[in-house]
Amino acid sequence: HTMTTLNISPYKYNQGDEFTKYPDNVKIVPCPDTYRGKHSIDQSKASNNHHASERSSEEDAARAYAAYVEKACDEIKSQGKILGAFIMEGGMSVGGVILPPKSYLRRCIKAVRDAGGVYIADEVQTGFGRLGKCMWAYQYSFADENNDTELTPDIVTVGKPFGNGLPLAAVVTTSKIASAFKSLGVEYFNTFAGNPVSCSAGLAMLHILSTEKLQQNALQVGNYLKESFRDMQQRREIIGDIRGSGLFLGLELVKDRKTKTPAMEETSFICSVLKEKYLILTSVDGPGDNVIVIKPPMCFSKEDAIYFVRSFERVVVEDLPLAKDRLDEIGKTPT
Repeated sequence: HTMTTLNISPYKYNQGDEFTKYPDNVKIVPCPDTYRGKHSIDQSKASNNHHASERSSEEDAARAYAAYVEKACDEIKSQGKILGAFIMEGGMSVGGVILPPKSYLRRCIKAVRDAGGVYIADEVQTGFGRLGKCMWAYQYSFADENNDTELTPDIVTVGKPFGNGLPLAAVVTTSKIASAFKSLGVEYFNTFAGNPVSCSAGLAMLHILSTEKLQQNALQVGNYLKESFRDMQQRREIIGDIRGSGLFLGLELVKDRKTKTPAMEETSFICSVLKEKYLILTSVDGPGDNVIVIKPPMCFSKEDAIYFVRSFERVVVEDLPLAKDRLDEIGKTPT
């Protein structure tokens, strides 16, 4: 089902030329980006700690972005069809490290289930405590509330960090959906299923995650990183936005804060110099290829974070000015 999965990936349509037209049975809605998206939040109010205004703006953005999902559901119902599923990353990495505004997911799930569909949470990149605040990214917007079973996904996909480098992935679902699949009479078969080495790696990862309190570490170190970069933002104009949670963070770099013009070349340069000069691996994502994505190992320490922050600023202050005349020759850093 590789092609089926690719057919629902906006990234494959927006960033490449393998796919040019979405299948008729797929509807794409805007990414709930509150920095440069269709419904952005006023950053000046947020930076001035106008909490009431910030909450109001976030709620307006959530309502506006969820309206696209509600409209898509209504269109499907008006055609006499039944919605199959709504799939979403709780934290959108390729989109530029986007965490949706607080009530967005709640509104979307209600619309989807009212239309007869199921909610699929893609946790391949963001699961297993990376956001610090919660075990799974889909929980982020209501992590401070009591457990809300209404927001529990019908299907959850996990992968990459599950085996900590070894190939291991899983699909978690309800007994109702599993029984419905079984009733179809289609046998699920996977050549690599049940690999004992990968399974042992998965069990070891879960053990270390718990005993070494890596989710708590992600929250503490991530908070330090965010605070450090917010402090740096006051003196480095290139930093347009700092977002994310735990050890899933994004620095959106811009040429001008008012126009938010993506600093694509500068971002690739900084990413490359961090790797070559300071032996620090980051990646570049976002529609404008101008977001430095920070997703270090979960054991990343505060000492590591201090070194990273200092190295980043040194690249901006010392190396970037020397490269200004040749930035036009720089393409996107492959990540």
